[in-house]
Amino acid sequence: MAEDRRLQNVKASIAAHPDFPKPGILFRDIFPVLRNPPVFKQLLDIMTEYLQSQCTGVEIIVGLESRGFLFGPILAQNLNIGFVPIRKKGKLPGLTEKVTYQLEYGEDCFEVQQDSIKPGQKVVIVDDLMATGGTMKAAFDLMETIKADVLGGLVVIELVDLKGRDKSNKPIKSLLEY
Repeated sequence: MAEDRRLQNVKASIAAHPDFPKPGILFRDIFPVLRNPPVFKQLLDIMTEYLQSQCTGVEIIVGLESRGFLFGPILAQNLNIGFVPIRKKGKLPGLTEKVTYQLEYGEDCFEVQQDSIKPGQKVVIVDDLMATGGTMKAAFDLMETIKADVLGGLVVIELVDLKGRDKSNKPIKSLLEY
């Protein structure tokens, strides 16, 4: 099957860095995929095809800071729809809506510009990786605050042992699971 081959190429390009950023963590590095144009195109094609077939009527791709910005604008362009970034606190001009969420040690805050998504617009949230699920859940919560119709999330990598998808009541598609 063609998709299996393309996904195998993506998986083969992802690097693993033990003990980064701290001992005991095995960091899955997506950047080698981006350095390989044919494999990066295969990944974007897979993501675009998923969005076309499974996210009918999507109107906005929402990218999470910062690696969601690597995929989101290209996917939005492929689908001829808009892209909206979700950023960390204080990074967006104008009026914003915000949500605070818990991290392993402390908390963080996401923001989106208030006028970037109209109530009822269908959105899909994109990121490179889902670990504990806290950032994806925060993004879902933020989109619900501004009354977007959240179709789900799309990530390249999911660290399944961390059970991140358990924090959400929305569908999340992961292309690769570790």
